[in-house]
Amino acid sequence: MKRATTFAAALAALALNAAPAAAQGIDETINQVFSDYTGWYVGLIFADLPGTNFSWIALWLVVAAVIFTVYFAGIQLRGFGHSIALVKGDYSDPDDAGEVSHFQALATALSGTVGLGNIAGVAVAVGIGGPGATFWMILAGLFGMATKFTECTLGVKYRNEYADGHVSGGPMYYMVKGFKERGLPGGKVLAVIFCIFTILGALGGGNMFQANQAHAQLANVVGDYPGWITGLILAAITFVVIVGGIKSIARVTEKVVPFMGIFYVAVSLVILVMNYDMIGWAFGQIFAGAFTGLGVAGGFTGALIQGFRRAAFSNEAGIGSAAIAHSAVKTKEPVTEGYVALLEPFIDTVVICTMTALVIVITGVLNVDPDTGLYVWDEATGRIATTDGSSGVELTSAAFSSVFSWFPVMLAIAVVLFAFSTMISWSYYGLKAWTYLFGESKGSEVTFKVIFCLFIVIGAAASLGPVIDFSDAMLFSMAIVNIIALYLLMPIVKAELAHYIARLKSGEIRKFR
Repeated sequence: MKRATTFAAALAALALNAAPAAAQGIDETINQVFSDYTGWYVGLIFADLPGTNFSWIALWLVVAAVIFTVYFAGIQLRGFGHSIALVKGDYSDPDDAGEVSHFQALATALSGTVGLGNIAGVAVAVGIGGPGATFWMILAGLFGMATKFTECTLGVKYRNEYADGHVSGGPMYYMVKGFKERGLPGGKVLAVIFCIFTILGALGGGNMFQANQAHAQLANVVGDYPGWITGLILAAITFVVIVGGIKSIARVTEKVVPFMGIFYVAVSLVILVMNYDMIGWAFGQIFAGAFTGLGVAGGFTGALIQGFRRAAFSNEAGIGSAAIAHSAVKTKEPVTEGYVALLEPFIDTVVICTMTALVIVITGVLNVDPDTGLYVWDEATGRIATTDGSSGVELTSAAFSSVFSWFPVMLAIAVVLFAFSTMISWSYYGLKAWTYLFGESKGSEVTFKVIFCLFIVIGAAASLGPVIDFSDAMLFSMAIVNIIALYLLMPIVKAELAHYIARLKSGEIRKFR
């Protein structure tokens, strides 16, 4: 706590001595230029289906998740126990090719998903779609487990293994190799398009949004100061870590992710236990709002769209990013990493996002009309009115601080850790896409890492609206390309799964401990 206070004081002092008016002007200029050049594409991605107010991209994601769940006979349920055993290392052979363990691969991938999507993203969903958005987030998370299984199995199966021991994998590799194996055309074209969107997604959702909300919470604690200052500090620290590659990233994330996850869940549980008598009521709000909207503008479809949109941003099922991280695992059985990966949406969305939503609903930071019992809609902001006008991470902070006055400082620390771990993981995803297009030379890698760190500064300086819209648009663009490939390659995954289960039952695949 003392270190956090010292750090916050240093930031505040730096801001006060940086010519405040001119410094804030830098933020405004960055935001204006960024929003001007990205707004047109955002509108294209989130266009509604003709004759409805239902976003076509939300339908694209949920249909895919349902199809994979049916096709693999509910693998997320029947394979859950085996997933836990694999993460524990029960079936890990230390001589297998790869760079990281099952647990490290899971931690790295989770560090890219368990983050501000769980803190700020949930607040955005509930603030716009009402408590009912939480129901659709949970449902999307459960179905999304099958999508993660599919893409991560393919990621390991078609990865490149090099003589020096490092590996490269992800959708761009299974698009080319898998399509060639099945005699399908267009794999190379899809791979290039996917890589372009992955680079932009890494700069947006995996980078700018994280820096933006980290700055918002720090400013919430120490007072307003220019965002580019936070951006410069985060960029410098991030660059030091990502220079070391996936092994360096894995060493950091396997320590940071469990710590910050346990801390956040523990505080959430304390608040829920303190208000145990309201938990049933809160779930009632969530279930009722999922189908009625509880008076929120947009009603049912508003809750549904926000739920699916934020769930996809949170757990990234179908985006293809996790397949890149899981491809580095030490294993000779591709299906094992599919099993491990399906745990991500469960931990990320079903557990952590639900806790955040319950705390926001229970603590009463959303305004309710006492006469009608309905949530009050603020036309000016396009969100449910809140007790202090907050949104995003500030709304989550307000909810927790209504119980624990000290929480904003602790949340600032947690948010910075969440943002940092997500950024270093997404730097790896973006780097793999970059080197696929431009080669794996040292110069190529350093170029991307410098660009990545530059966008940290831009994200911290820009305002939330343009940043989150651009981030969503880039991630969903990745999903468009990736899910097309998953549909065409899922028969290969099914054959791999059947072969693995048969050998597991026969005892050919055995435990190592």
